[in-house]
Amino acid sequence: MSPSPAGPPPADGLLSAARRNLRELAHGLSHASHPPTPLLAGSPRRWLRLLPYAVVVALAAVFIPVTIQVLAGDYGVPGGLAGALGVAQAAPLLMLAHRPLQAWWIVLTADVLGALVLLGQEPEPGTIWPWTPPAVVGYLFVLLALGLRESRRTVIGVWLTTGVAGLLLYALASARSGGNGVLLFVLGGLVLVIGAAVRERSEAQRRLVEQETISEAERAQRTLLEERTRIARELHDVVAHHMSVITVQADSAPYRIGGLSEEARAEFASIAAGARESLTEMRRLLSVLRSDGTRGELAPQPGLDRVQQLVEATVRAGLPAELSLAAEVAEAVERGGVPQAVDLTAYRIVQEALANVVRHAPDARTRVSVTARDGHLTVLVVNDSPESPGSALETSGTGHGLVGMRERVRLTGGTLDTGPLPDGGFRVAARLPLPPPQPPSASVTPEEP
Repeated sequence: MSPSPAGPPPADGLLSAARRNLRELAHGLSHASHPPTPLLAGSPRRWLRLLPYAVVVALAAVFIPVTIQVLAGDYGVPGGLAGALGVAQAAPLLMLAHRPLQAWWIVLTADVLGALVLLGQEPEPGTIWPWTPPAVVGYLFVLLALGLRESRRTVIGVWLTTGVAGLLLYALASARSGGNGVLLFVLGGLVLVIGAAVRERSEAQRRLVEQETISEAERAQRTLLEERTRIARELHDVVAHHMSVITVQADSAPYRIGGLSEEARAEFASIAAGARESLTEMRRLLSVLRSDGTRGELAPQPGLDRVQQLVEATVRAGLPAELSLAAEVAEAVERGGVPQAVDLTAYRIVQEALANVVRHAPDARTRVSVTARDGHLTVLVVNDSPESPGSALETSGTGHGLVGMRERVRLTGGTLDTGPLPDGGFRVAARLPLPPPQPPSASVTPEEP
């Protein structure tokens, strides 16, 4: 048994490919590749949006009378017929702004009909055939509009159709042909190539802008996620401390409190077991948040008690900075009246704000203020305009600092206000909520019997 052939014969394959290409060309010539929106419709400037309409109106206003005059005066076409042919060949130029493919079909048909009409006229000395001079120039404008709007497949189909029409007319009356059919074919190909090149370059620039926009959005999202991960790692220590305290209190309650029932002892044991399990799960969560190869922080998380050291270190680095820490804030920090999350957030805001001043305005006088009023902790960092504008260490930032500030403040339920000042400085103001003050617990002295 002879093996079956692996595929169709080469001749059948070539024929099938030719039919497929012809179908694609026919589809491109009959279906516009873009919606009927005018060229430059997406431009932000109004005069650019109106420019295509002004151009096509000017073209029609010029070519309609010129075409009629040439047909009637130079080629001897009767006035009524010359007027009809002139309008048919030049009026479709008004459609170039939004429907160039449909305009091309009308213009091509009118030009072919005009060439057939001219065959019945006595040729005048110096006239050319099959295309009149106004028809050639107007047709080139149509091809330019097609090159700027249509796909490469459609452009190739238009060019080939133009050549076929010129070839058929030459075959019909080769003695009358002056060679401008070949001229239109060559010039038309050149114009189509120019229009297609401009269109493809414009599309490439548009895709590049879209890609840059997408990349910028992805970069901002990645920055936000990185900051959230870093904040979550820092807040892990705060939450872990509270869970550890709960575990210790629950474990030691039966020894500190006498006369507990078995149910109460079992309840405290359950609380301690749940707290230990929560600590284990938090460690697993932290291992997920921590990047590969990074090690955990061993130092305790800083707070407002270290803001003074932070400002002093900044001053030693050369930045003229001063700190105003309200007495009630210092007392609240000392007695533990500021939640650890708020305490850490306030410190990080001051740290990041001072770092931004060092990078962007290293010689600007900076004032740091931390106050507590109306149940809120207010952190204010204000710097003046730099004395030497060209002394900035960085002219553009990554955006991590402000993103991190916003995320920290958002997690604590506060508000953040940042922005430049009229005198050229910059202001960072955060308002963080504080818990209501706890009333002092009344100590009851048991009466002696």
